[in-house]
Formats: sequence, structure tokens, C-alpha cells
Amino acid sequence: MANTEPRDTEPTPEPEAEPTPEPKAEPKAADGDQPPQGPPAPDPESRTGGAGGNQNAEGEAEAPEPPRTGTGPRTRTRIRRTALAVLLVLLLPLLAAETALRVTYMGDPADGTHTRNRDAMWLGHAWVDGRKTDADLAAFARRVKTTGIRDLYVHTGPMEHDGTLPASRYPRARWLIDAVHRELPGVRVQAFLGDVLATEGPDGMVLERAGTRAAVVRSAAQVLDAGYDGVHLDLEPLHSGDRNYLALLDDLRETTRARDARLSVAAHQIDPLPALHTVFGVFTEHPKWWSQEFFGQVARRVDQIAVMTYDTAQPLESTYGGYVAQQTSLALEVTPPTTHLLIGLPFYHESNFDHWGHAETVAAAVRGARLGLSRTDADRELFGLAPYIDFAATETNWKEYREGWVR
Repeated sequence: MANTEPRDTEPTPEPEAEPTPEPKAEPKAADGDQPPQGPPAPDPESRTGGAGGNQNAEGEAEAPEPPRTGTGPRTRTRIRRTALAVLLVLLLPLLAAETALRVTYMGDPADGTHTRNRDAMWLGHAWVDGRKTDADLAAFARRVKTTGIRDLYVHTGPMEHDGTLPASRYPRARWLIDAVHRELPGVRVQAFLGDVLATEGPDGMVLERAGTRAAVVRSAAQVLDAGYDGVHLDLEPLHSGDRNYLALLDDLRETTRARDARLSVAAHQIDPLPALHTVFGVFTEHPKWWSQEFFGQVARRVDQIAVMTYDTAQPLESTYGGYVAQQTSLALEVTPPTTHLLIGLPFYHESNFDHWGHAETVAAAVRGARLGLSRTDADRELFGLAPYIDFAATETNWKEYREGWVR
């Protein structure tokens, strides 16, 4: 059947046909015969009735059937509904998680959840390569004396990918160690050794190689012989469950214990949702988190473990504080009481997807750590906070740390 639905666009009108002239009356023949007939009148069905030449039964012009493109009103509605459903599937769990973090940030920390005088701080490489002076050390000592900082993780590497450490990278280490011991009695100076692991790219340290792990142990002994009070290891990105890393820690522990030194590590964050690192590992090359079980395995092998609770991508100060509270509780649950647990503080300011400066504040981190401590193990003695890092710290960072934690 011909389509009689209105067209989406009005057709271009055709020029009207010229009227057929009426035949002139012929005089009757004298003998009464009819005159010759003119041409037959045009048949209505032979007239053009519009652009397509189609007509309906009444002889009216019909529109051509529009081509089917698959994007009609019904199709567009289905696409919109599908997109909305996918968006809700993705957003609802995220909104629920963010709401839970805001709730976690509510409430008041317990009385007495302040510094135990067991805090630590990461320091930059300038302290051992010759850029810092006696005046710099004196100014730093004045700032630190009235805080709870008792361990300094001084960047002394990086190590080579084969695990070795050239002594030329820390020519002023002996000066720093002696000056700290003189100006800040009781404060330990640990060699902060790190490197990039070849876990997410072709370049970096390969822990699967026994020779590389043995070289790292020798580098640790090397810095302890130079006078450091301990070794602080930071290898990234370190995936959860790495058995070679655990084997390395076992070997390092033997070396540090033999020299009556400390072994500490910088730790990844713990899965905020069960097995989240596994899910991320399916879709990305960077799982980011450790399982809580693996965190506990690491914590049992070291003297100190410092959680890097920054670069969380949290958009609000309240959700960031709730995240720190959650991380503190998760870490306390699996860290043995004989291991010193530290919660990292962001002593720097950036604004990007991983770290929103307006959200990741020191004040929020301190309050979050106190809330997690209050709810999980308020009387924990081997607990502290660890600012990162000295060369990027602002006066606001120091003020919020003091007012929230030191008192």
C-alpha cells in the first residue's frame, strides 16, 4: 500500500499543468454527421502527482517513503535508556562508596589519640649530595624538636636496576648523620633506598632475579656501614602478593638485625573494597592497592611500615579524611603490635586526577588517622604519622600537623 504519512520536509511544488483548451464547437455538417473528434482528454492517472509521481486512490499526490536510517525516535530513545542504565551501573557503587567514606569521617576522635613521639618524615636527596648546609640543618632541627618526629627517611638512592648503589650518590651522608645526632638526640637517620620495578613496563628492577635481590641486600649493608641507623625501602609499583619481595625482606631483616639497625618500608594502600586490586588488574596494568593479607605479611617482616596515604583521587576533604580513617583501621587490623605503623601525610600541594590539593589536606589526613586509631586500637603505642616530604612542605602543612596531632 502506498505511504500516505506526512513527509518530514515539504516537497518542492511542481509547476501547474497548462489547462487543456476547450475544443471549439464545430458547425454541424450539413448532412448531420458529427465533426471529427479531437484528441482524447488526458487520463487522470497519467498526470504527475508530485515528486515521485505516486498518487493515492483519490488521485492525490503521495509522499515517497523515507529511507530507514536506524536513528528514528524509538531507536534514539532506546540508546538514551541504555546509556543511562550503564551510567547508573557505574555511578551507583561509586556514589555509595563515597557516601560511606563521608560517614566514616564523621564523629570525634578519642581522647589521647595524639602523637606518641614515634612520627617519621621523608627527606629529599639534597641532604646527602652537598646542597644542604649547617644552617639548613640548624633551621630544620628547630622545627622538628617540638614535634613527635623520631625517624628521618633520607633519600640516599636511587639504586641501579641491578640492585647496586654507587657510593658517589651520598657523599655527605656522614655529615648529616653526625649533625642530626648532635642537634636532635634520639632521632634516627635511615637510608631511603628506592627504585622503579619492571612490573608495568620494560625498564626497572626485576625482583625475580636472585642476583638482584642479593645486590639490594649488599647495598643495605653498605649504607649501614656508612653510619645510617636503618634502611627504608621503597620499591614501586609493587603488586600485591609478590613473593620475591617477601623473600627480599627476609634477607634484609637478617642484615639489619645483625647490625642492630631498623628495617622500614613504604607500603601501598590497602584494598578499600575486597579484592579491588584484582579488579583493577583486569582492566589496567596498575592494580595500585595491596590486599590486606599481603600488607600483614609485609608488616610482620619489618620494624616499621609507612602507608603512603596520599594520591588517592578523592575529590572532597571529607571523603579523603574518611579514606585515611579506613586505611588506618585496615592497617591496624593486620599489623602486629611489635611493628611500628605510620600513616603518611601529604606535605605537598598538587592538583590533578590522582591528587586534588583542595581535598588531600594535612588536616583531613590527621583527623582521619585519629578516627581510625580511635575505632580500632586507641591505645596502640607503636603508631605515628609520617609527613612526605620536607622540600615541598608549606607553613600550612606544618601548622595543621601540629594543631591536629602534636598539640
